[in-house]
Amino acid sequence: MVTFLSGGTGTPKLLDGAGAAFSPEETTIVANTGDDVELGGLFVSPDVDTLLFQGGGVLDRETWWGIEGDTHRTNAALADIASAAALSDGPQYLPEDRQTAGRELANWRRFSGIAEFMTIGDRDRAVHITRTSLLDRGKSLSEATQRLAGAFGLEVDLLPMSDDPVASLIHTDEGMMHFQEYWVARRGEPTVDTVEFRGSSTAEPAPGVLEAFEDTVVIGPSNPVTSIGPMLSLPGVADALAQTTVVAVSPFLGDETFSGPASDLMAAVNAEPSTRGLATAYPFADAFVIDDADGTEFDRPTIRTDIAMDTREDAARVVRAVEEAIDLVS
Repeated sequence: MVTFLSGGTGTPKLLDGAGAAFSPEETTIVANTGDDVELGGLFVSPDVDTLLFQGGGVLDRETWWGIEGDTHRTNAALADIASAAALSDGPQYLPEDRQTAGRELANWRRFSGIAEFMTIGDRDRAVHITRTSLLDRGKSLSEATQRLAGAFGLEVDLLPMSDDPVASLIHTDEGMMHFQEYWVARRGEPTVDTVEFRGSSTAEPAPGVLEAFEDTVVIGPSNPVTSIGPMLSLPGVADALAQTTVVAVSPFLGDETFSGPASDLMAAVNAEPSTRGLATAYPFADAFVIDDADGTEFDRPTIRTDIAMDTREDAARVVRAVEEAIDLVS
């Protein structure tokens, strides 16, 4: 049995090859929800959705988000009507006092739908309408995710990290902003001062999460700060990981990231923005999988392979390296 911690695009790419070592029946995935937002009244869970679309065979693999071939008529119409109504020259953001108005799960991550700052496809939007309707009927995020996983035919167990609100907030030289605003709307341009996982101290892991950590855990090559960090900030998670076998796959090639803002965010939380910094980010890791061209040395077992993943065959190669690392430390 194995549990993957997933966020962003790194771990989903690794999961493309999971079948090379692990059957779906023995695989659990815990997904980051710190990136979730409520946009125009709809609850969007980007890292969960990537896994839904991947498992359902409809993921846009050019972007690694959204549904392949999706249309964007609603998104375009929202921009058109905002312009025609002289509402804005761009996306709108709700005032601070509205960030805790409405459904509790959306606390600190609620955004206006006027001229959406995130591009959401029409079929993609149907998922968010369904999820939001389930939440409004009193279902938890876990229950809504389970229903959606069934709709997409997932064979693995997919769990959100928490049913409580946890928001990845980025403190920058231009003020505090949600991670999605920082990365999607602002293109990661503001200088990062620090990162906050608001709500995490009072949140609880979702049902089944801590039990899943009794199995071997694989941390994929996702952003250690905003993809994996929100999970680690939940009470009991770091302690649970310290008691089980953990293998971490590097999202770095030396001091270079494959994608995303991992370097800036690692530096902001006082972790070296490189493969070496993984020892600080994941002190409970029993083994690492890093690139065979990476000269980083750890005081723990380390498996080297080509960790670039452009195809399913590439992912299978990295998964076999993960299996080798697990065998070393189990």
